[in-house]
Amino acid sequence: MQLVHFYLNFPGTTEEAFRFYEGVFGTRIAMKQTFGETSFMPNVPESAKKKIMHIQLPITDTVHLMGSDFVEGLSPNRFVPGNNFHISIVAKDKAEADRAFAALSRGGRTEMPLANAPWGPYFGMCVDQFGTPWMVSLPHPA
Repeated sequence: MQLVHFYLNFPGTTEEAFRFYEGVFGTRIAMKQTFGETSFMPNVPESAKKKIMHIQLPITDTVHLMGSDFVEGLSPNRFVPGNNFHISIVAKDKAEADRAFAALSRGGRTEMPLANAPWGPYFGMCVDQFGTPWMVSLPHPA
């Protein structure tokens, strides 16, 4: 695997949390996009347009915190403390991504099948047999 990141979800407080983490780690947010700024989601409800779809904060060169807001009807789950994270792995190639996803989802469940995502990279989400949520991706489309 190339990278492992931690992906956190919040009930509408993602930007506030990441501003806090900036101070804790002494780094700056590298990327932030709201649901309203996405080109692949043209029918986002007005109430969700300012919510964070994706944010990324480097802690080190190879470890980043990433996150988003839970938005009812747009998020794959509903917010429940304890399900507000994913371990995100970035594979070096499609074969490695496919192998890791198949192994992690065996005995668990697929939340989003591996495929080229509307925002670009090859991406999928699953929960392993122990209840741990995972995101598996490539840095680009497959």
